[in-house]
Amino acid sequence: MRRDSIFYKLFQQSPSLLFALLTNPPANADEYIFDSVAVKEAKFEIDGVFLPPQTENPGVVYFCEVQFQKDERLYERVFAESYLYFYRNRDRFSNLQIVIIYPSRSLEQTDISPYQSQLNSPQVHRIYLDELGDIRSLPVWVGLMVLTTLEENRATAEARNLLTRSQQEVPPAENRAIIELITTIMVYKFEGKSQREVEQMLGITLKETRVYREIKEEGRKEGRKEGRKAEACQLIMRQLTRRVGELPQPVRSQVESLSLEELENLGEALLDFTSMADLDAWLAALKS
Repeated sequence: MRRDSIFYKLFQQSPSLLFALLTNPPANADEYIFDSVAVKEAKFEIDGVFLPPQTENPGVVYFCEVQFQKDERLYERVFAESYLYFYRNRDRFSNLQIVIIYPSRSLEQTDISPYQSQLNSPQVHRIYLDELGDIRSLPVWVGLMVLTTLEENRATAEARNLLTRSQQEVPPAENRAIIELITTIMVYKFEGKSQREVEQMLGITLKETRVYREIKEEGRKEGRKEGRKAEACQLIMRQLTRRVGELPQPVRSQVESLSLEELENLGEALLDFTSMADLDAWLAALKS
């Protein structure tokens, strides 16, 4: 089950979801922007970063790691990436917080002795989804996170319950997004089942939903270079917009026409960009 992409969609749709897991969330949690960032020299790629609003400068940056597999070097990597990015952007941020989300304690790194001081710090938060309580007593958005951890024999009933609750408890616009996300989780979880079987499980029709078409298309493209290029291009576009502002259409077209290798090179170079002129110069040098 591709939980990374599911949690990415969850946070993308509702960035404030991360702060629903924390005891002391920031007062302006609704203003944070969810993004992925690159750290130049070590070539770290941090997928879960919650950036404070531009109006809050400096602000507190939140790093989030979703970990559903045992990794005995997780804390080494998370702390190294987070502190290096914080160091590179020290003028923008006044402080940092690190959140690690596990399905259960059993998947936590075994040897944590070198990091006791960090792990006991109020700046580091370890969330265990199976300890949040009964899924039916949790807010709907948090329930979606817990749904990803459930065994198949429980997932169907809880998915249907979340669908019912979303219709009763959230605005219509959010309800549509929740239906899409529940659909995504269940199609990934029961990928061996047919469309009709998943429809019957959820009590809805999937064949016309956007998420079903996207999932099928993702399945066809998985592992292909074109798929990797599309993902890289989306990431580069977001980073460029944050660095130099909205891109004119001719410039967007130039970036979209780059090869995967060229996009990767641009992803490293743009960390030094401060204006559109820097991007224009980089593209001009590429042609020469």
